[in-house]
Amino acid sequence: MRPIDRLQELIFGKRSDGEAPIVLDRRRIFILPSRTGLLYALALLVMLIGAINYNLALGHALVFLLASLGLTGMVHSFRNLHHLRLLPGRAAPVHVGETAEFELTLENDRPYARRALVFTAVAGLPVNAAVDTNGRTTVAVPVPAQRRGWLALPPVRLDTRYPLGLFTAWSQLRPAMRCLAYPSPIFTPLPASRPLPNGSARHGEGGQEDFAGFRERQPADSLRHVAWKASIRQGDERPLLIKEFAGGSDSELCLDWAATDPTLPAETRLSLLAGWVIDAGQRQLAFALALPGVDIPAASGREQQRRCLEALALYPA
Repeated sequence: MRPIDRLQELIFGKRSDGEAPIVLDRRRIFILPSRTGLLYALALLVMLIGAINYNLALGHALVFLLASLGLTGMVHSFRNLHHLRLLPGRAAPVHVGETAEFELTLENDRPYARRALVFTAVAGLPVNAAVDTNGRTTVAVPVPAQRRGWLALPPVRLDTRYPLGLFTAWSQLRPAMRCLAYPSPIFTPLPASRPLPNGSARHGEGGQEDFAGFRERQPADSLRHVAWKASIRQGDERPLLIKEFAGGSDSELCLDWAATDPTLPAETRLSLLAGWVIDAGQRQLAFALALPGVDIPAASGREQQRRCLEALALYPA
């Protein structure tokens, strides 16, 4: 942990702001001179010494004028954050290696705009924002997903140097926000369908009862089974789609943990399964997912894909 992070944790503790709106009152805003402000103060000190040494009345007046200008800038820097209202939003799931975007909504009920606001949750990834008079805007705070599972939003630093850059006013935000980080997918060919026990129903390509999804047309498929409308929507360069129905067959597509190479690391096997889930979902196939201790029955659609990816993200491997 960096020294600045330790200092911030010492000042603010580990208290979470929860999911409620955050209002920046005077107790939550801190202000310190910036490097530019320190140089500005040093220059004024040198000018003051020179004015005293040479007994220059105009020199004194200039120093006090510039000092009052700096103090006015300090007040405006503080006011740029004071009474700003922030509402935690949502964050969509991502895959490991991608960047999650946590949404924060800013509300300004004051008759002046808020300028040059900077949000930083991860060093090197600042986000600039501004809110108009009596306005509202949304900012997306980026956080890289480095491992699967729940990805929590780390403490967010909100700071501003508006208007003169001489002072830095800042506050620490700890909204309770998180999103799921799915395994990074590894795309390989889908496994073969597995046989079902006698008398079991199946979602697959051989039945004629319930529509189960689409798959790409193979050379042996009849043109009578082509889903022309769905194929046209895909474009001219993609393969034709074949309708699939549920019932009447003795096999189903099951994405099974046991179908992966047992010599591979657990995270790699989960990434292979994630690639299969995405591939089957894009083909609109009905599929099941089998993990040690987790069995998701066969289904199709985005909800099935979400359930399976969520199971892979939270699997305790």
